[in-house]
Amino acid sequence: MSDDDGSSTAPQSTLPVPERQTVIDAVADLLQMLVNWLRQEAAGIMRDKVVLPGQQLGMLIAFAMAAATLLVIGLCFLFVAFLMILARWIGWPGAFALVGAVILIGAGVLTYLKMRSVQS
Repeated sequence: MSDDDGSSTAPQSTLPVPERQTVIDAVADLLQMLVNWLRQEAAGIMRDKVVLPGQQLGMLIAFAMAAATLLVIGLCFLFVAFLMILARWIGWPGAFALVGAVILIGAGVLTYLKMRSVQS
């Protein structure tokens, strides 16, 4: 007796069966490519239109703040020098009052000029 029971079986192929891409898979791949392209374009636009001008504006503000700080420190030294000179002539209370009045008048004039430029 043989081990063959009379049925013939076809030999199994060892080659992998290629997967067929369906229309839905192709559309999904196309949409993914579109999303990736849009993401790259949006990143480029954001970098060119927002990030770089923002960096330049930040540097401008930083330098303006540094310049304003140096200006204030310089003005403080000048006012102290004027205060010491005036103290010899009119006394300390008068010197403090005069220097304070000059500072307040200067601040008022600058505020008035700025308000006029903002309103127009």
